[in-house]
Amino acid sequence: MPMKPPRLCACGHRVASGARCPCEKLRDRDRKARFDRQRPSSSARGYTGAWEKARRAFLRRNPACAMCGAPATTADHKTPHKGDSTLFWDRSNWQPLCGHHHNSAKQRQERRESRRK
Repeated sequence: MPMKPPRLCACGHRVASGARCPCEKLRDRDRKARFDRQRPSSSARGYTGAWEKARRAFLRRNPACAMCGAPATTADHKTPHKGDSTLFWDRSNWQPLCGHHHNSAKQRQERRESRRK
């Protein structure tokens, strides 16, 4: 089976195919830290005690991930609410997701959709 050859990173390091260079990881970490400093707190975005109570009740009624059937740990907004409290509290906009799908597949989907706009 053929393998891809290593690549050269912009910093000059030789990196195995599919791997990330330490300088790329550092750049990503810095970019995420800059974003988090500008982001409002979770309570400022609407995730208060009332949300936590509603989320727990929703997950009790919908215990399986909508994507894979594994135990759900997150009540996800199908359409990002972006501060719209009506959309935030619209239970038809909620879906149960496991941690894996909420933190990977769903985030990729939202990034793709935001690039199209």
